[in-house]
Amino acid sequence: MSLVDPSVFDTGRRPVWCPGCGNYSILLALRKALAELEVSPERVVIVTGIGCHGRISEYMKTNAFHTIHGRVLPLATGIKLANPNLLVIGHSGDGDAYAIGLGHLPHAARRNVDVKLIVHDNMVFGLTTGQVTPTTPLGLKTRSTPFGNFEQPLNPVLLALSSGATFVARGFSGEVEHLKEVFKGAIRHRGFAFVEVLQPCVTFFNTYNTLRRKIYKLEDAGHDPSDLEKAIKLSLETERIPIGIFYRTSRPTLEDAFIHAMNPPVALRQKPADTKKILERFR
Repeated sequence: MSLVDPSVFDTGRRPVWCPGCGNYSILLALRKALAELEVSPERVVIVTGIGCHGRISEYMKTNAFHTIHGRVLPLATGIKLANPNLLVIGHSGDGDAYAIGLGHLPHAARRNVDVKLIVHDNMVFGLTTGQVTPTTPLGLKTRSTPFGNFEQPLNPVLLALSSGATFVARGFSGEVEHLKEVFKGAIRHRGFAFVEVLQPCVTFFNTYNTLRRKIYKLEDAGHDPSDLEKAIKLSLETERIPIGIFYRTSRPTLEDAFIHAMNPPVALRQKPADTKKILERFR
């Protein structure tokens, strides 16, 4: 039983997402995961991009940085290299991570930087009223594709696996307790952890009923997360949708490669700032 209550991560700000939005479940699962792992809020840094998911940095009582569109991973990497003692968790949307930010994902994976990336994938640009994204299903009519999406959707799990990510998982916002356990696995993992969360947009593309009918849990199917070949095959399934940990392995991290320049880390070389003087500027 955790000695930490999830409410310690609550800023007290009321979320402004649409009623029924999957972001509420992701927020709850993350708070519960951190609490059960007894992680100190001061040690956590949440990095968010542009999109509905981005508001999560306002609702997590931790260190936080809301960056520009598609740049979650470069910022998260810099924070981790500057202070490896921090737990850096990036949040991105499918438009943020897989469109303008796509070039950063394979490199974070192959470098095995010790950050966690949670992608809120609702398969549309929810913040800007439902336009097509790289994961929008073929043929779907959206604000930007009134005659149907003509592009093949990206397969994020397959991309992460083929890019060398050492932890690859998928969750569903309709399964909060399961999602919490997936998050705990990602947080415990040393190295780059990629978690795709199927998170329906109840306003522009409500997929709850479809997903509930199609998902199944990898642990119930007896999947071995050390089997990369099987993980790749599972990532290609479409008739049924597996959730859980696809793949997990151990490999030296990017921080290991920079150990010669991190003794002490950059952030710890600086004298503590006089926060009173800094705060006076904003009065």
